[in-house]
Amino acid sequence: MSLKLKIVSPEKVEFDGTVDSVLVPGTKGAFEILKDHAPIISSLQGGIVEYTANGKRSQIQITGGFVEVQKNVVSLCVEIA
Repeated sequence: MSLKLKIVSPEKVEFDGTVDSVLVPGTKGAFEILKDHAPIISSLQGGIVEYTANGKRSQIQITGGFVEVQKNVVSLCVEIA
């Protein structure tokens, strides 16, 4: 099983699908989320959210937000740049 990623902005759902990894710009530094990551809630600073699905890397520029990881589900609530 991979990760389920949902990226939501005030305007719309930016992405909802299965990914292999997610790289987020945490306020204390960027960190990568992989399968079976420990549960976490963290604030995000402006930067690039990068995720890989089926070998294809995609990016979304954000100005800030929050990330929650729990049981291989990654939820991002972000402001899009």
